[in-house]
Amino acid sequence: MGHRYTAIDGFYKGTRFIDELEALGEKLACEVYGADWASLRPLSGHMADMIMISTLTKPGGSILSVNPVNGGYDGIGGKGYPPFVNVKNLFFPFDSERMNIDVNKAKALIEDEKPSLVVFGQSYFLFPHPITELADACQAAGSQVAYDASHVLGLIGGGEFQRPLKEGAAVMLGSTHKTLFGPQGGIIIGTSRVKELVKDRQFPGLVDNAHWNRMAALIWALDEIRRRGAKYASQVVANAKALAKALHEGGLPVKCADYGFTESHQVFLDISGEENVNRFSEKLEDANMIVDHGIRLGTNESTRRGMKVRDMERIAELIIRVYKGEEPGSVRRAATRLRKEFKTIEYT
Repeated sequence: MGHRYTAIDGFYKGTRFIDELEALGEKLACEVYGADWASLRPLSGHMADMIMISTLTKPGGSILSVNPVNGGYDGIGGKGYPPFVNVKNLFFPFDSERMNIDVNKAKALIEDEKPSLVVFGQSYFLFPHPITELADACQAAGSQVAYDASHVLGLIGGGEFQRPLKEGAAVMLGSTHKTLFGPQGGIIIGTSRVKELVKDRQFPGLVDNAHWNRMAALIWALDEIRRRGAKYASQVVANAKALAKALHEGGLPVKCADYGFTESHQVFLDISGEENVNRFSEKLEDANMIVDHGIRLGTNESTRRGMKVRDMERIAELIIRVYKGEEPGSVRRAATRLRKEFKTIEYT
């Protein structure tokens, strides 16, 4: 399947099994996410965002999303795709202490600006977004509502976090290799009222060959989420909460301690200063613990390896040792021993 094409207009022949595969994948995606339609064709989450903006806005329109300085996705920010198609960026008023959208101020902004497209979701994503609270304001303003679920697709598929399409979003999209443990790629799903606007217009101007080997792997992941997603997603969130609590009790500055730390797979360390962040993340890397520059920790991969709450406490202990100044080399040996205990992928 890595070298084949198929096309909606039937131009390519001998594609029966690819067509059946795509239909199966779309059916699974609709079942898992409660959607009316699905497209597995976007090659990345960013391409899915481009399709969303291209089909749901027009030049001269506007898009409202979380500002990248507050943890929003750069790709749909002021340095991302919207300026290429002459779409103005607007940003949600944001409560940085709660790491979430300020509902009252956002409602006023939507009423005043009437954005073409309102996009919930962000890259630094601890808590569900207030779609329900803002849905009426979006409808009154004539705004299309979308949800970028790149980071939380696996949680949503397992019944955790939130249900965007039931709360007022017409489109949900994202990358497929984070909490949804598929291959790198993209997906778009939605309600019937925007199918003609989005799915029916994506080919051939925005996506053509869809890389069917990737799609086969994605369908396998969707089926695993359908079968095992509830147990997986609840364990991911439980692990994130346990990791955050243990780090907090160990003296690390964990974000949103007053609000339960997290409702997703992510935990944020609120370390101030670029140099301090760099130094700590590099020390963790030397200790065989990989984090990003956030510093943002995620429990989805370790959960798939079978780790539970007690193992998050062990991971926290290793991170705390590095934070308190222990030589990364000695911690590295302990991290490697811990990792070797978990050799089987679970929830399959």
